[in-house]
Amino acid sequence: MTENEKLPLVELICKAALSGGKAILSVYESDFAIEHKDDKSPLTEADKQAHQAIVKELDETEYPVLSEEGRDIPYEERKNWEYFWMVDPLDGTKEFIKRNGEFTVNIALIHQQKALMGVIYVPVKDELYIGVNGVGAYKVDAYSTKVNHNIGELMSTGNQLPKKIDRKYTIVGSRSHMSAETEDFMNEKKKEKGEVEIISVGSSLKLCMVAEGKADAYPRFAPTMEWDTAAGQAIVEAMGGKVINWKTKSPMLYNRENLLNDWFLVTA
Repeated sequence: MTENEKLPLVELICKAALSGGKAILSVYESDFAIEHKDDKSPLTEADKQAHQAIVKELDETEYPVLSEEGRDIPYEERKNWEYFWMVDPLDGTKEFIKRNGEFTVNIALIHQQKALMGVIYVPVKDELYIGVNGVGAYKVDAYSTKVNHNIGELMSTGNQLPKKIDRKYTIVGSRSHMSAETEDFMNEKKKEKGEVEIISVGSSLKLCMVAEGKADAYPRFAPTMEWDTAAGQAIVEAMGGKVINWKTKSPMLYNRENLLNDWFLVTA
């Protein structure tokens, strides 16, 4: 797929992420009800509405959609997909319920198990992160005011990631899912690096922080699903970073029979 073929798809998923974000905010600003999925994690009306808004936009393409809200598609059906959209309509449901703003919309295009491109939209801040294999990674502020701009213009030098930031070695971790193994990794880095700053945030914002240059590492030694990481991996890899499967020591792959990720480490 050439750059000229990629850009219309990037524009499409940026607009789809914004549509999902608007649906989320319409619920976020109301008194919303909370249900529970089979795994007991919370599900809100925002998940459903964002999913519907995103899929409506992505229906313009011929590619199928694998979403957190459509996780029951049999492996026998999806294993032969060459291209497909990996969608998490609301990543960070717990943060949404806490109303701390640390939730995102994640959309990635997967090609033969690899994240070819991805966007992460932060509805409360109106920030959009974009990553395209072979093109680069970018951050667009106030995206809703620029949605009608040419995507090539938005992916300009001024928006390119990472930014140079003068800071100490920084590790970012989960606000809601910290494990003992993750804490052990952080303690080892403190011994190795000396002074280390530890930051906790929710959702895929952790991958965004590495891509943006605000963090050096994000260890995740606790369960995640493929839709939690695909878009972020596309962005991190597009800026020159890595998302490595802790078990195989190779880049994370997608559309496996079991959609549960292995542990992983994100580095700049």
